[in-house]
Amino acid sequence: MTVLSWAGAAGAWLFVATFLLDGWTRPGYRPVRHAVSALAHGSRGWVQTANFILCGLLITAGAAALTEPLGAGPAIAVGVFGAALVASGVFPMDAMRGYPPGTPDGTPDEVSARHNLHDWAGTAVFGALPVAALMAAFGASDAGWKWYSGLTAAALAAGFLAFGSAWERDSAYAGLVQRATIIVGWVWLGLLFAYAVG
Repeated sequence: MTVLSWAGAAGAWLFVATFLLDGWTRPGYRPVRHAVSALAHGSRGWVQTANFILCGLLITAGAAALTEPLGAGPAIAVGVFGAALVASGVFPMDAMRGYPPGTPDGTPDEVSARHNLHDWAGTAVFGALPVAALMAAFGASDAGWKWYSGLTAAALAAGFLAFGSAWERDSAYAGLVQRATIIVGWVWLGLLFAYAVG
């Protein structure tokens, strides 16, 4: 289980490192405004697509290592989260809001079926992780981990709601809100996998 735990941790942390580095260096991409998923477009779009799929697979595999220290509930929730990340890569969002360069700066009136599937996958991603954190708050034996997981669950729920509102309003800060929330959740998840080792 040690190998699976570190695979899951690597998937969580690599995902964050990849989208941060790629977003900062991508021509025409504005990390403060644009969603992480928009990185699946453009000449380097394959980087984020691979990031979704590879890291999702690593996290899904690592979920099995969480059963013993935390119980089946958190492991299943993390497994759903990982599988939804994979689906987010398989079904990319539509190009919109000025990215990639040359795309109209707005939200289209109609979106593709693929985009709708991406939205459903995103709902599973953003719903499963706070559930996993809440379950871990009850399943962890260590008091520090109980508090950390509980606070993470609350922060994720608030962050995901804030991102949803910012996205619907096409806020100039939607990408920033999403990134802050992802970093909180994915860092916690990586540390949870490390906790499962010990």
